[in-house]
Amino acid sequence: MEAKFADAEKLFDRLKSAFVAQDYETSITLLSQLKVKLTEFSGLPPLYRQTPTQVQELVLARSILEYAVILSVKTEDQESFERHFLQLKPYYTDTRTMKTFMLAAVLQNHEDLQMQLISRSSEEYPILGLNLLRLLVQNRIAEFHTELELLPPEALDDVCLKHAIELEQSFMEGAYNRVLNARQAFPHETYLYFMDLLAKTVRDEIAGCSEKAFDFLTVADAKKILMFSSDQELLKYAAEEHPDWEIQKGILYFQKVKELAPCKEIPSLQMINQTLGYARELERIV
Repeated sequence: MEAKFADAEKLFDRLKSAFVAQDYETSITLLSQLKVKLTEFSGLPPLYRQTPTQVQELVLARSILEYAVILSVKTEDQESFERHFLQLKPYYTDTRTMKTFMLAAVLQNHEDLQMQLISRSSEEYPILGLNLLRLLVQNRIAEFHTELELLPPEALDDVCLKHAIELEQSFMEGAYNRVLNARQAFPHETYLYFMDLLAKTVRDEIAGCSEKAFDFLTVADAKKILMFSSDQELLKYAAEEHPDWEIQKGILYFQKVKELAPCKEIPSLQMINQTLGYARELERIV
């Protein structure tokens, strides 16, 4: 078992070297080989069998999965991120709780099974915050709050987790300017990918509202509303995301969009009559 552990460590060193060199294709290949090797260690979840190298196995497996999560961000693969995060999560919770090891002891019929706990990883809070940001980008607000409730109270003071929580509050309040400004002050380099996605979501929302509220805007006003730093950024966004916008002599016209959209009249008189009818019927019942 010690020989297998040594082989896994060497392979992990190769993964780290490839990752630093930004050779992500090689990193993914080495990661696949490492995950196969992890299946040979019985000290890992869900078995938690006591071995001479159990603590080292837990720490190594956790580090490998942390690299897997970050690698998913670097390759912009959200499905891989979610899969690896769910595999990593037990190392952040179960390996530091007594109940897990008591359950393992019962399942294995080992009453004398000793707990092999590992200390908190330095990457735990940044990755937990990264997962919260992913849920926010995917508009999975219910799961966002579920994950938030599972965090220990002391974790809420971490700068990475506070960043994700404040973003969610700003997003729910409709304070889109705070969301876009937050992109300039993200707490961890890995957050940039999801911050860009969130910024795009917010700009699309603002753009949709602007189309309904205005017939046209000056380029300067549109740049300010959408919070672009230059006219070129605005023009590029308009060309890529809203080709139906027209820009002439410094004016951004939305009228073409409104002409293309079907006009739906609200039958106000019919609704008023129905409401009054309901009120009369309720009065009779009372």
